Amino acid sequence: MNMSNPTTITFVIYILAMIGIGFAAWRYTKNLSDYILGGRSLGSFVTAMSAGASDMSGWLLLGLPGAVFASGISESWIAIGLTIGAWFNWQFVAGRLRVYTEITRNALTLPDFFTHRFEDTTKILRVIAALVILVFFTIYCASGMVAGARLFEQTFGLSYETALWSGAAATILYVFVGGFLAVSWTDTVQATLMIFALLLTPVIVIMNSGGYESAVNVVNSIDVKYSDLFNGTTLIGVISLMAWGLGYMGQPHILARFMAISSVSAIPKARRIGMTWMILTLIGAIAVGYFGIAYFAGHPDQAAGVEANHETVFITLSNLLFNPWIAGILLSAILAAVMSTLSCQLLVSSSALTEDFYKAFLRPNASQSELVWVGRFMVLLVAVIAIVIAADPASKVLGLVGYAWAGFGSAFGPVVLLSVLWSRMTRNGALAGMLVGAITVIVWRNGAWFGLYEMVPGFILATVAIVVFSLLDKAPSLQIQQEFEQMQREMETAGESLSSPVAD
Repeated sequence: MNMSNPTTITFVIYILAMIGIGFAAWRYTKNLSDYILGGRSLGSFVTAMSAGASDMSGWLLLGLPGAVFASGISESWIAIGLTIGAWFNWQFVAGRLRVYTEITRNALTLPDFFTHRFEDTTKILRVIAALVILVFFTIYCASGMVAGARLFEQTFGLSYETALWSGAAATILYVFVGGFLAVSWTDTVQATLMIFALLLTPVIVIMNSGGYESAVNVVNSIDVKYSDLFNGTTLIGVISLMAWGLGYMGQPHILARFMAISSVSAIPKARRIGMTWMILTLIGAIAVGYFGIAYFAGHPDQAAGVEANHETVFITLSNLLFNPWIAGILLSAILAAVMSTLSCQLLVSSSALTEDFYKAFLRPNASQSELVWVGRFMVLLVAVIAIVIAADPASKVLGLVGYAWAGFGSAFGPVVLLSVLWSRMTRNGALAGMLVGAITVIVWRNGAWFGLYEMVPGFILATVAIVVFSLLDKAPSLQIQQEFEQMQREMETAGESLSSPVAD
């Protein structure tokens, strides 16, 4: 690694800054609530930016531009589905989950919330939910480490093993030290870097392709299919891509942001910021891939690397069109995307092990200091397991990301949604929905029936199972009904305050 290279210097400065934020967050981390949810103190801006950064990962700067570069804007259907799903999640889940988790004994994790929401004295909901989180998030963490290793490998010419440890070390350190606040604060910086990169890069690409109209004409002259939103699509294909949006309601690392916001009155502002960030970054990513077609058509001598691997289109354009110092900042955005998602996954996995296994079954009377340190060492445990999985560069971990997204979306999505919207839902309904959703995803994935993304049948059948088993079950207890009504009252009160001219 050449330490005098501007890109290397930029990367090192960026990584040191993230670690510094982690140590700053250490000062505010006094108990398990602080370590897992930041003491429920996040403001609107940090909540919105953190949710966005933890959601998108390297796919936003690598996968989506690469897909559009290869096939055209018909690949945008997934972005449309994600936007709709994210808005629905902010609108109908965020506020209710924030209020409800506090009412249900200040639940700090999703398994904790399910346990208290449905008065599950058997703790079976806690165990199954925590196991789902650990299995899928360990795979998720491994995929993030592979992505980071590939970035370091390509940028600095490191061996895969060295790149893997280099890419993972900084993220592990600031999560270990600062917990949720470190993750949220670094996510905010990382989200800012990502939107800067995705707004600046397409503008420069267009300018170097002769302007907007000229660039579009060049793309159309190659093949009009690149500008056709419906090119090569089928109804099932469009439904499958848009169905990714259903997954938002079941993603623990995104839902944790809703649980951690300072108050429900801060949700609308956070939603506006978050949705604006998301729409702009998705448009930017699509534009990089689309206008990259025009640029490389005019510069075929520079296209060899991109033709070999479409997902490098953002990296290649950054290196070709920008001063090395600016290119270093733009490439740091990819690292930011990887680190932001990986850090959230490590923390949620640690939370499940600490709150839902260690505290719930082994040490229910453990001190807050003990739990914080257990949480820190669980971060290391999950990280080591993920690194072992990612150690084989030929492993197909990255291909499992869509599998994990569908698994969370189907196992948790309907359970979370109906738990905050339907008072008649019961423990048995939640358990049936979780199991049916997860099993359907596994069975459908292996059968690959009709080419339909497993999220669709998984989400639908889980919802049906929840409704059927809840109605067959006896009605929820008076305590559960009263807590649900309390949540509704607090939401109504928050709605009235938000309509007031003096509301923030």
